[in-house]
Amino acid sequence: MHIDWWTLALQTVNVLVLLWILSRFFFRPVMDIVARRQAEANKLLSDAAATSAQATTARAAAEKAIADVAADRDRAIAEAHSAAEMEKTELLAQSSREVTRLHSEAEATIARDRAASAKAVVAHARELSVDIARRLLGRLPPTVSFVAFLDGLCREVKALPAESRASLAASAGDAIEIVTAAPLSAEDTGRTRDALHQALGAQPAIEFRVDPALIAGLELRSRGIIVRNNWRADLERIGEELGRDERRA
Repeated sequence: MHIDWWTLALQTVNVLVLLWILSRFFFRPVMDIVARRQAEANKLLSDAAATSAQATTARAAAEKAIADVAADRDRAIAEAHSAAEMEKTELLAQSSREVTRLHSEAEATIARDRAASAKAVVAHARELSVDIARRLLGRLPPTVSFVAFLDGLCREVKALPAESRASLAASAGDAIEIVTAAPLSAEDTGRTRDALHQALGAQPAIEFRVDPALIAGLELRSRGIIVRNNWRADLERIGEELGRDERRA
């Protein structure tokens, strides 16, 4: 085999020239294009990564906002429930106080009505008793009724403690006052004076005064000592007894 070295050398030169031309005018622009595309691709990847990071941050913020809204909603619901419970409790307390107040007012009204009714009954009983007493008194001879009241007064005077009777007997400076429902005749005046002197065992001064409010009977007054034997006193005692019975009921 014969090798033509000149031809081989020329072909080698041609190959080298071709490689230089390709390297100069083809490979370098292609590499530049590839480099630019790679840079653009890297930039796109970086932008995508930044966008993803922003999206992740935005998603976390959105989730936090949703959680805050849920927490606020739960807190608002809890506060509303607590406020409703407090309002309910206050309303119940107010209702209870109102019921208690109304009950107390009703009881007070009933008590006042009962007291008023009792007073009316007592007043009516007094009026009726006074009317009956006057009618009975009108049927009795004046002397008989007066003597009965005088005897009763003398018995009560005798029943006084010894100190009280001694005080009445010693009423020399202050006269004993005898109050009657109607003016006494001279005979009844003397009878009254004699009966009291006998009951006291002494003869103190006695003055007479008229008070129609007694209805019938007599009343002795002296130095803070009062001895009552008349229908007004009896009616007052009856009224007091009726009042005590009503209060006990």
